[in-house]
Amino acid sequence: MIVVGIDPHKNTHTAVAVDGATGAEVGQVTVPARTKGHERLLAWARTLNSDLLFAVEDCRHVSGNLQRFLLARGERMKPVPPKLMARTRRSARTRGKSDPIDARAVAQAALRHPELPEAHLEGVDREVRLLLDHREDLVAERTRMENRLRWHLHDLDPEFDVPRRALHRYVWLERTELHLEAMDQGVQVRIALDELRLIRELTRKVNLLERELTKLVRLVATELLAIPGCGPLTAAKLLGETGGVRRFRSEAAFAMHAGVGPLEASSGESRRHRLNRSGNRQLNTALHRVAVTQKRIHPPAKEFLTRKTSEGQTDREGLRCLKRHLARVVYRNLTRMELRRDAEMTDSASNAATVAA
Repeated sequence: MIVVGIDPHKNTHTAVAVDGATGAEVGQVTVPARTKGHERLLAWARTLNSDLLFAVEDCRHVSGNLQRFLLARGERMKPVPPKLMARTRRSARTRGKSDPIDARAVAQAALRHPELPEAHLEGVDREVRLLLDHREDLVAERTRMENRLRWHLHDLDPEFDVPRRALHRYVWLERTELHLEAMDQGVQVRIALDELRLIRELTRKVNLLERELTKLVRLVATELLAIPGCGPLTAAKLLGETGGVRRFRSEAAFAMHAGVGPLEASSGESRRHRLNRSGNRQLNTALHRVAVTQKRIHPPAKEFLTRKTSEGQTDREGLRCLKRHLARVVYRNLTRMELRRDAEMTDSASNAATVAA
């Protein structure tokens, strides 16, 4: 087997092929980051061996087009997290940093970590992730705008106090706008009013995206919404960041990918586990939200945490155990969701064939 490690950039992609058995470099090539370049890279790789595995540094928008190109042509492909590539490069004998060195590190990371899940062609999961990423970008921009507006308000009138997390609520936007319009219309007031109107527009777009995501998730991922403490936005995060649960060989592999699988840190007679700080942190965050919510409202989760405390574990350790349990629940529900989708597609195809006949 030949592993082709790829270091993607906006304008070029550098690929280094290594032997899967020995790790020795077989060849390298740099191509334009366009469709013709992708075709040239694939043709070059196919001349090396028929048994290929492409390992692509997972840089989302930079590498997404290449990943979809390879998958559409039936190639096996594994996205490699940038942090994993960086650790592999630091431990290599070759010093320095260059595109070929990075590409080789990507290939070696894929060889050292066979548990990395293979990618597959994306469907509605990708649409959910794109919508959610866009909403989170708008929320971050709105937060920056709110912080700037708060400083202007404090400078203009320290007595006018807006509660925390209230500046994107329409009632407080109206009150603040009326208060600013009643002031002498200087440059600072005009700037503050302009920022306030931008916040109102961002809030409108954020709410529209949330409604669209809620509708989409209720349509395609009802199994996730059935989990106590998992709302539409958290379900969208779980669905988008998982990217197809079948690419994981087991629920334990899914838990490690999410960074909730505990890592053993034993020595001598001491037996203990430590926090896993690796994995997909966005997926980890979504599981953490569900765990914190269940800790507050879900009786079985409360009993689970009480039992862990009685066993001598701290609250934080108990919460980590709950997150590991939730990873198992999410994995099973996502599996059921994909089986349901397959059944629906089979029924649709069967109905279409019947109508055609």
